Amino acid sequence: MNTLSKGRLVGVGTGPGDPELLTLKAARALAEADVVAYFAKRGNNSNARAIVEAQFRPGMTELPLLYPLTTEIDKDHDDYRSQIAGFYEESAEKVAEHLEAGRMVAVLSEGDPLFYGSYMHLHVRLAHRFPTEVIPGVTAMSGCWSATGLPIVQGDDVLTVLPGTMSEFELTRRLADTDAAVIMKVGRNLPKIRRALEATGKLTRAVYVERGTMAGSVSMRLAEKQDDRAPYFAIVLVAGWSGRPGALGAQA
Repeated sequence: MNTLSKGRLVGVGTGPGDPELLTLKAARALAEADVVAYFAKRGNNSNARAIVEAQFRPGMTELPLLYPLTTEIDKDHDDYRSQIAGFYEESAEKVAEHLEAGRMVAVLSEGDPLFYGSYMHLHVRLAHRFPTEVIPGVTAMSGCWSATGLPIVQGDDVLTVLPGTMSEFELTRRLADTDAAVIMKVGRNLPKIRRALEATGKLTRAVYVERGTMAGSVSMRLAEKQDDRAPYFAIVLVAGWSGRPGALGAQA
């Protein structure tokens, strides 16, 4: 295939929320892009778009990719998997139309594009067909532990990253076998996350961070949080380095 006349696909990590955490390379890609694509829920604004909106220039084409469903069907149900796979196929072809026309398409991804990012669903469908570049971004977890000043791992500590959507059994099993943990995708999963942390003796070390690095960010020890309400953009951090001075739960 002759790709010399093709456009260029760029996965752009926008960082965790604070526009000042956008990298120089990401800002330069947005300044050069002909098309900026981003995923969003129907009826909702794209968080990734909001982070980089100040970088948009006149004449640039926007390509919203709107999810057909969110929580109406369980994520493990065959109907959900079928519909969401079809959506990603359609989205990839919408982006491909611009790439075939020789345009540079920047696809926004909150945090880092290859770390739980929706961009990956386009990457695996298009990177073998078009020139592609991925620009890394500051992850939500590093943004959160930096914003709270929480040392997360040191020395031989093992860090485990867990999606809160896992079963309570799996969360408990994996939390029991790690020194430090980051639990993402909290939202309505907070009650079972709390139970898994308590079962493994790590609740006193857990720090809850809501909308880290964004306006209105909130952080507190999870044990002191009085309710189980949490947005999707919340993270629970369990620090390692248990022997450090002032470590949460060091005597637990």
